[in-house]
Amino acid sequence: MSGSVRALGAAVLVAAGLSGIGGCAASTEASGASRETRTTGTVLSVTRVSPVDAELSWHGKAPGAAGRIVEFATEPGGPWTILTYAPLGQTTYRHPDLIPKTHFSYRVRPYYGPASRPVDVTLPKGAFTKAEQRQEHTWAPPRTIRRAGVRTSPVRRPSATPTDLRATVMHANGIRFTWTDHAAGERGYLLEDRPRGGGSFRPVAVLDPDINSFGLITLPNEKRASYRVRPFVYGERSNIARITTGERPAGRG
Repeated sequence: MSGSVRALGAAVLVAAGLSGIGGCAASTEASGASRETRTTGTVLSVTRVSPVDAELSWHGKAPGAAGRIVEFATEPGGPWTILTYAPLGQTTYRHPDLIPKTHFSYRVRPYYGPASRPVDVTLPKGAFTKAEQRQEHTWAPPRTIRRAGVRTSPVRRPSATPTDLRATVMHANGIRFTWTDHAAGERGYLLEDRPRGGGSFRPVAVLDPDINSFGLITLPNEKRASYRVRPFVYGERSNIARITTGERPAGRG
C-alpha cells in the first residue's frame, strides 16, 4: 500500500479499466480477504442511479473508529479495491462511470488507530517547476528508519500513538516527514492533512506497516497545512451489497 493516495488511486483505476472515481483510492486486497473479519451491525445498501452510476449508503455504529473505508470488487472473491477513506460521519458515496454490463460488489469497514500530534507546515511560494519535477527526490520514497529501544503496542492502544513527528521542507512543493513508530501489527500508516481553512483532517497517503519516513509532493492548496500520521487496523466489515451495470447511455464516453 505504499505511496501517495493521489498517485496510486489513478494507477489502480487505470489498471482495472475504471474511470471517474473520486476520493482516496489507494490499494487492493487479495482474493479471500473478505474472510478476515466477520460482518458487523453496519448495514450497507447500493442503488443503481443510472445504468453506470452507483449510490452507496450505510448506517451503523463503530465506536472508537477513525473513519471507514469503502471498497469494491468485480469478482465474487475479490480482489477488493479501496475507493475512499471516509470520515466517520459520512454515510453515502457515489461511484460513477462504471464499466458497462459488469457485476460490482461493495462493502465498508471501519479503521482504527491513534493519530500523532499535528505539525503545521508553511511552504515557500512557487509552483512545482519543471526543474523540480526532474529532480530524483531520493528523500521521498517510503522507508523504515530503524531505531533501537522503541517500545511498541497493539494499534488500538493509546501507547501506539506515533511520536516525534517532524516535517522538513525540501522545496516549495515537497515535504519529508519522519516519526517514531510505536505500533505493532498495524495494517499500514496514514498521512493525513488539513489545509489552512479546512474543516477536518483527510488521508493523503497510505503507507506500508513500519514506515516512518515519507516525502509528499503537495497540492496548491497545501501551502499552509497541518499534518499528522496514524497507524491503522481494519475492523469488521459490513454486509456485501451488489449491483450489475447496464449499457452505457448514449453521449457518455
